[in-house]
Amino acid sequence: MPRLRPFVPALLAALALSVSGCGSSGTGDKGYITGEGVVTLLPVAQRKAPGKVGGETLSGEQLSLASYAGKVVVVNVWGSWCPPCRAEATDLAAASRELAPKGVVFVGINTRDASRDNGRAFERTYDVPYPSIYDPSGSNLLAFRRTLTPNSIPGTVVIDRQGRVAASILGRIPTKTTLVDLVEDVEKS
Repeated sequence: MPRLRPFVPALLAALALSVSGCGSSGTGDKGYITGEGVVTLLPVAQRKAPGKVGGETLSGEQLSLASYAGKVVVVNVWGSWCPPCRAEATDLAAASRELAPKGVVFVGINTRDASRDNGRAFERTYDVPYPSIYDPSGSNLLAFRRTLTPNSIPGTVVIDRQGRVAASILGRIPTKTTLVDLVEDVEKS
């Protein structure tokens, strides 16, 4: 044991880093999740409905998640200031276009942006075909408290036809195909 004593501080430091979540998919002090997303598909018995999600879109219209009852809905939380959000935007837009003929609806939640102009510029730059709720305070994230945290940016949630959270991706979606496959798995369940 005396020979191990000089290594104890280094071992404790390594343990502290691993427990604190420092790594390629942590949030650190940046306010967003770095690295590729962690994909979770929930068994049907474990699915729960989120709280109320709604508000004014970036274009000024009212939108409520409840208005899409009976449909599979993909909800993406993003901010124009978030590098991983910009990195996944093209894949999300492409997945939305691919899944639209199947009746799958996409909704964005634009959070922590200082102005609507930033969000609208993001939508134009990445040719986002679906509406986004403007939510600078992040209050809509509370509806997903069992799935998302205030720092789950980017984060994507798939709601099943029964209105329950069926799947999530915490962090950047790995690929368009990953998201499309996940949505198709939810449709089958």
